[in-house]
Amino acid sequence: MGTSAIAFIHELTFDALPPTVVEQAKLCVLDLLRVALAGTQTALSAIARDHAAEFFAPGTLRSRMLFDGRLASPPGAGLAGAMTIDSCDGHDGHAQTKGHVGVTVLPALLALADARQHMSGREFLACVVLGYEFGTRAGIALHASACDYHTSGAWNALAAAALAARVLSLDMRQTREALGIAEYHGPRSQMMRCIDHPTMVKDGSGWGCMAGLSAAFLAQRGFTGAPALTIEQEQTRSLWNDPGERWCIMEQYFKPQPVCRWAHPAIDAALALRSRHGFTSAQIRAVKVRTFHHATRLAHAAPATTEAAQYSLLFPVAAALKHGAVRFDALHGDALRDDEVLRLSHLIQTEEHAAYTSRFPNERIAEMSIELFDGRRFDSGPTEALGDPDRPLGAEAIRAGFRSTFGASARELEHAIDVLDSHDVSATPLLDLVLTRPRPA
Repeated sequence: MGTSAIAFIHELTFDALPPTVVEQAKLCVLDLLRVALAGTQTALSAIARDHAAEFFAPGTLRSRMLFDGRLASPPGAGLAGAMTIDSCDGHDGHAQTKGHVGVTVLPALLALADARQHMSGREFLACVVLGYEFGTRAGIALHASACDYHTSGAWNALAAAALAARVLSLDMRQTREALGIAEYHGPRSQMMRCIDHPTMVKDGSGWGCMAGLSAAFLAQRGFTGAPALTIEQEQTRSLWNDPGERWCIMEQYFKPQPVCRWAHPAIDAALALRSRHGFTSAQIRAVKVRTFHHATRLAHAAPATTEAAQYSLLFPVAAALKHGAVRFDALHGDALRDDEVLRLSHLIQTEEHAAYTSRFPNERIAEMSIELFDGRRFDSGPTEALGDPDRPLGAEAIRAGFRSTFGASARELEHAIDVLDSHDVSATPLLDLVLTRPRPA
């Protein structure tokens, strides 16, 4: 019955974490907060936070919403926080899950820690690691056993339920029920529907966070759930044999650009060619991208919304060719009507490369050729995305992105995260910094 997985939820201790895992947990928190702050600019985030404030009123337990400060129930605060992070597609992910776990882990943990009011910094970090370990395995298991490609919310709901089971001190039976409820009620939404027709539903992680937290509160009161097949079925049980030995948090990628990961190899190829050969966007006559099938589905040349821009390969590649970078401010508002970016976006041609498709999702590869008006042609060769564990961004690059986003307030917040592993440090100072409206940078 998956007892080792359930036991891991309650038995993991901070002292069992290798130093590299602790540092990775801090980087994940830093990076997720960077993305969350950018996400607060979106209409998606504003709607989600207003919705949580109005329809998820706090009861006995109350939690402040991420970068907002208004009170909601823990499931409501988790919903709003996960949707805020998901609204800016710059958060970490995992190749084999084809999705994201941190987007739910951090908001779920913040909501739980704020509601309980007393959590040590070391317990906070242990919970971060637990969420990544549990959610990543659940995602791999679901993709290995389900017939459709579901959004991250379908499986990261189990990470939220595992965190809540630990924080609420559920017993083994209640924990099993919570996981079963979370899996059953997690949003089994089809990912490719939102790829082909991007809207605010995105990767389902807000609903997954809400479902997972609600599942644990229901189980605490005696509600029962169907067994979580991602944990208990025979065909994926081996995934749960090595928690505490294989650290899935070390397998996450970090994103240099806030768009769908499938577009990153093409963006990196474009940036490399632009840097190497020194041409300007105005000199470009034609662009061709050969890549894996899923990336060719990111086919929105003239996105009308930031969601469509984030689920595009064409538009961010065009932005990279014009600006030499892909920042979030190029993916929403008036930037979506940039004439030169739109010209480039419409001339980019994509083509599926069967060999690259066969290597997905473990490898995501693109190659690009660019032809200039003067007849010169440049080829990138096969390109993989920067930020994967074997092509890491590096801790300093992640921290630099964090500092750039937060400006003057970065130092205090970064310190609050870095001291979480110190003896006798509470998570409360961190909560008080991020569960309020952000100060101007």
